[in-house]
Amino acid sequence: MSKARQTILSRLREVDAPLRHSDTSAYQPWTATSETELQQRFVDGLTASHAEVFSTTAEQLESVLSQLLADKQLSHIAIGTGGEFLPAIEQATQQAQPVVFERDIKRLKTKLFEQVDAGITHCLAGIADTGTLVLWPDSQEPRTLSLVPPTHIAIIKRSTLANNFTELMHEQAWHTGMPTNSVLISGPSKTADIQQTLAYGAHGPRELVVVLIEDK
Repeated sequence: MSKARQTILSRLREVDAPLRHSDTSAYQPWTATSETELQQRFVDGLTASHAEVFSTTAEQLESVLSQLLADKQLSHIAIGTGGEFLPAIEQATQQAQPVVFERDIKRLKTKLFEQVDAGITHCLAGIADTGTLVLWPDSQEPRTLSLVPPTHIAIIKRSTLANNFTELMHEQAWHTGMPTNSVLISGPSKTADIQQTLAYGAHGPRELVVVLIEDK
């Protein structure tokens, strides 16, 4: 052991700092007082993290998606092969050039990294407290859909919003069957350098668009 390291450790051992206990340090999860507050906190959290949020109904989803693709000039769209809103997604991307995950990802790698403009996914749930989307990727919608394309379009139902992360895990009994990978998303990808300069889209989607289905 080096002399400098011995000196540092000796000084740390000599410090006689009393242990502090506090009854107020326990985690207090946030809980909404109304359904309106729950949704507003979710939306505010997402928008504060540079995400766009659009509210619609299941019946209008196809129209909203079509308009989004047109407005943002997105033509190559990666989509899955399952999910509640797959029919609307397929119809909305009909005039574009959908890249469907019906083959091994190795055969789609070039398209995904060089041609695809956006990926569309369903969400398992949302966490209102932090404005977070929860995705459980599977063979029908692999995590690549949300992590690789420059734009991620996420569809989430209002009825799946939970107050906080703890509540969500308990309500859905996560301890009984976790997937090999879960994805929590609170905005576009971002990173910061040593000077604490925040940059978006450095290592993943630079744009997150959330379509909130008003089903409650």
